[in-house]
Amino acid sequence: MTRFAIIGFGEVGSIFARDLHAAGASGIAAYDIDETARARAGGGGYVHVRSTAPEAAAFSDVVFVSVTAGSTLSAAKSLSGGLDRAPFVVDVNSVSPATKQEAARVVTEAGGRYVEAAVMTSVPPQGLRSPMLLGGPHAQTFVELAAPLNMQLRVFSERIGEASSVKMCRSVMIKGLEALTTECMLAARHYGVEQEVLRSLDDTLPHEDWPGLARYVISRALLHGRRRAEEMREVARTVQEAGVEPMLSRSIATRQDWAYEQGRRLSPDQLAAPDLGVLLDELSASMRRNGSPDCRFASPLDA
Repeated sequence: MTRFAIIGFGEVGSIFARDLHAAGASGIAAYDIDETARARAGGGGYVHVRSTAPEAAAFSDVVFVSVTAGSTLSAAKSLSGGLDRAPFVVDVNSVSPATKQEAARVVTEAGGRYVEAAVMTSVPPQGLRSPMLLGGPHAQTFVELAAPLNMQLRVFSERIGEASSVKMCRSVMIKGLEALTTECMLAARHYGVEQEVLRSLDDTLPHEDWPGLARYVISRALLHGRRRAEEMREVARTVQEAGVEPMLSRSIATRQDWAYEQGRRLSPDQLAAPDLGVLLDELSASMRRNGSPDCRFASPLDA
């Protein structure tokens, strides 16, 4: 029976644990530096919370590392002392190729078999079966071990960093879409023209449900902007190392940070508003109450 450990029990880690349990995994260990996350991990009844990262990894065959981008190297280093059994260390964090290469070096020196994983979609819809590009010399062996889980895995390269370069370049567009949509829709709602803007977008970039898409991407930034901002700083590093000035990537990181701060001021019910207009109104009202620098006008033009 394959035993698993999850380092970092945020949204991704908790979803992976849920899906592993559903697939019949009985040995799931977890560790997170955050006390609240550790409590959440233990609350389901099927995850064994450990007091340190090496303890979680020590008797595992596969260690999923799912922390924030800025904590990737710290998490890799924290496994030292727990990799004597040479487990696969599957790094699903969204970081630059250079960061993946450094994490691989740290894990390899500690005795683990590092597998680079670039998750190519948002995790919540498909969970553990989200499409992933893998990299590194141990990627194919991990694919064979993971076959019973029916994961959507594709070995992209034996060289660490190439799979992540795909994810990082993609993130310029995906995280940029979130930032652009937030800025576009807030301004359009202020002027009372959001429906016309959405119709125009559908003419130019056809989509079956632009209002639904806009609501979804805005809410994702409000909920997870901090993590996305960290990822975008890694994206900026990736773009910079390609010899391209990351002007937009840096700005996207700033907007994602801003979205997170705004989201913290909204209640769960406000964040879950199913209607785009309601969400925009709640966000705009919060901006006015809290003096957001983006809120230039106290009231609509026709007030």
